[in-house]
Amino acid sequence: MYYVYILYSLSRDVYYKGFSEDVEKRLTYHINSKGKYTSGTEDWKIVYVQSFESKTLALIEEKRLKKLNRVSIEKLIHE
Repeated sequence: MYYVYILYSLSRDVYYKGFSEDVEKRLTYHINSKGKYTSGTEDWKIVYVQSFESKTLALIEEKRLKKLNRVSIEKLIHE
């Protein structure tokens, strides 16, 4: 199974969109400052997850999410 996820940092007030086969493990990676964009922030929380059977479909959805503006992201999260 493949997952597309959105993280939120309250301290930075930003969203991060990504793809993984293990969302919890990926969150730990981000919190432990190993990612470029997410480093230096330890309050990332998972706010959205969607699962896919194929890697290809998950990557297509990740690309779509990365193009969304903040209003669209927040609408998606609160659906």
